[in-house]
Formats: sequence, C-alpha cells, structure tokens
Amino acid sequence: MDLQVLPLAVTMMVGPQIMSAIVLVTARHAVRASLAFLVGVTAATTVGVCVSRGVFALLGNHVSLGDPSSKGSAGTIIQIALVALLLAAAVKSYAKRETAKPPKWLGTLMEASPRKAFTIGALMIMLMPSDIMVMLTVGAHLEQRDLELAAALPFVAATVLIAALPLLTLLLFRKHMNRAMPSVREWMNTHSWVVNIAAYVIFILLIL
Repeated sequence: MDLQVLPLAVTMMVGPQIMSAIVLVTARHAVRASLAFLVGVTAATTVGVCVSRGVFALLGNHVSLGDPSSKGSAGTIIQIALVALLLAAAVKSYAKRETAKPPKWLGTLMEASPRKAFTIGALMIMLMPSDIMVMLTVGAHLEQRDLELAAALPFVAATVLIAALPLLTLLLFRKHMNRAMPSVREWMNTHSWVVNIAAYVIFILLIL
C-alpha cells in the first residue's frame, strides 16, 4: 500500500461532491440514496485510477517520467502544470464569487432515488475537473514509482470514507443531524465558491 497518495483523497470530495452527500442525508430516502451514492463514488474512483494508471503506463513506454526527486523530470513537470491549472481555477472562482451558485441539480437530490444517487456519485467523480486532476496525479505517482494498482487502494478507501462521513454522522447522531443539516446545506449553497477554492488550495498544498 502507498500512503503518499492518501491525502489526495481529501480533495476528491471537497466541493459539490461533499455537498451532494450532505443533501442526500436530508433526502426522503436518506440511507438508501446515500449508500447508492457511495457505490457510485467507489466504482468511479476505482475505474478512474485504473484508467489514469494505464494512461501513464502507456506514456511511460514513450516518455520517461523520470526520478521523483528530480525537479526536471516529466512527472514533476506534469505536477507543476496541474498546480498552475488549479491556481487559475481558484482565481476564477474568487473572481466570480458574487454570482457563484451551486449546481441546479443539487436541489433535485432531495427526491433522488437510489439509481439517481448512484449516477450522481459516479458522474461527479468521472466528470469533475478537480477529481480528474487528482486521479491523474495518483496515476502519475504510481507510474513514476513503478507501483501496482493495489498501492492506490488506501486512496480509494479514504475517498469513500470521506464521502460516507455525512451518512455515518446521520446514523450516529440522527436527532442532532436532522436539526443541523438544513443550516449546513444552506451555508454551502451560499458559499459554494469558498468550498471550491478550499479544494483547490488543499490539492495544491498536497502536490507541493
């Protein structure tokens, strides 16, 4: 197992991802929908890491990613490029903070069926730019260090655990959650830009 990629799991669920998990625990079928959401997150993260590892394995056959400690290696250059993209995304989120709104589909999760919750969980991981960059980073990390896919299992497990935190909290503190979650959801709806920037900053710090 490789614990170096474990912290990257934090950024996988920061943003609309964790907002969706929070909305689902206040939905009509909270437990069933949340479990389906977690299955979708698990499947998409596993597939995404496998694809990313495969892409960099193919790339490594033609372009060496170099020594991880070398500042001029291709793998390091890729990481620097990812940091630059994240910085640009963070600046864009801040510039548009006055008009920033959460995705409209978040409101539909209150009535989400397990099938829809599964689809949302999978699509967010597979299509969210920040998650794609995280999984590419994990793939580059595995290839650069010549590690097997099994080394990414702690990363996948940590991602799912973070996604499960709202559901676990609901199961443990149902009465308090029923009172607190609507306020938390409202705050995240009005401060979605803060959540996005936090995800970018955390990811940048973890890469560096």
